Amino acid sequence: MIKLVYCVAKRADMSLEDFREYWSTDHPPLVKRLAEALGARKYIQSHTIDTEINDAFIQSRGLEQAYDGITEVWFDSLDSLVAHAETEAGEEADRSLKEDEKKFIDLSQSRVFLTEEHVIFDQT
Repeated sequence: MIKLVYCVAKRADMSLEDFREYWSTDHPPLVKRLAEALGARKYIQSHTIDTEINDAFIQSRGLEQAYDGITEVWFDSLDSLVAHAETEAGEEADRSLKEDEKKFIDLSQSRVFLTEEHVIFDQT
């Protein structure tokens, strides 16, 4: 499987609370409805937590501020993702997602890319 990773920054004109509410309540039903057209197999949101430990990581490594969260979307393969994206339903689903994302995500400050997992260890 491959995974789309979306590092998400909230819109500057939204409070963190409003951003999280929209992202966790309003956006998921749309993603669920469009999943089949996109070929998406799994969707997870990870919301950044407010902790001094995050600040310590940032300061000790000289990093930029953390994103407001991460979305992960799994696909069977790159070929599957492309095949779904090239259909009329896939194109419409992508347009619908982008329109909704504009309501709560600062697209210019966010990042999206495809990855392939390489498990080093798993003690879960």
